Amino acid sequence: MTKLDVTALDHRAINEALCGTEGDCRLTGCCGQRFIAAGMGGKRIEIDGVPGNALGAYLNGAEIVVNGNAQDAVGDTMNDGRIVVRGDIGDAAGYAMRGGEIYVRGFAGYRAGIHMKEYQEKVPVMVIGGAAGSFLGEYQAGGVIVVLGLNTGGSPIVGDFPCTGMYGGRLFLRGDCRALRFPPQVRVRLAGAEDRAALTPFVQRYCALFGGDAQALLADPFTVVTPDGQNPYKQLYVSN
Repeated sequence: MTKLDVTALDHRAINEALCGTEGDCRLTGCCGQRFIAAGMGGKRIEIDGVPGNALGAYLNGAEIVVNGNAQDAVGDTMNDGRIVVRGDIGDAAGYAMRGGEIYVRGFAGYRAGIHMKEYQEKVPVMVIGGAAGSFLGEYQAGGVIVVLGLNTGGSPIVGDFPCTGMYGGRLFLRGDCRALRFPPQVRVRLAGAEDRAALTPFVQRYCALFGGDAQALLADPFTVVTPDGQNPYKQLYVSN
């Protein structure tokens, strides 16, 4: 593995160094540099420190592992690959995400999964171990978001206005969350056998990455939120 001390480098120099190396890379001394690994594929990158906004933007097959927290817009418009964050992430993670996977051990800020979308075999996945902030899944058009609600200390698993404008994809929340305030254009139900079959590999992968008992987590109830396919925009944009 190639080790790069990026303490004194800006994002351009970091990405040039990454492109100039073969095989796995480990970045040390990272502190707020934006756009790290933007558009990259075919490489595994481990980061010590806190990367700045738009980590892995337009990612095209690379794997990124962050040994700590990450800032806003993780995986912005990513196409493929995997981002693993062993801490918390900021706002707008997975913005317009089109493929690949994001796994977050801890908490996510506002607007995670906004405009997430899918096409044919491209189904993006975001798994959040803690809680998520307000506007989770806003305008979600496809893909899967899972929130496990671990270590929340009794705080809500999700903030205000989840799934506002949602018109595709699925959201899984651990626990019976049907009493939460959802917009009228979505359907909210407890997960059935088919839902659980789809959910299981994501929970298992989360536990394989960060530890935990997947079987125990999957024994809990899960709430599934999907758009009302009959008329997803009626309540938002049509006057009666």
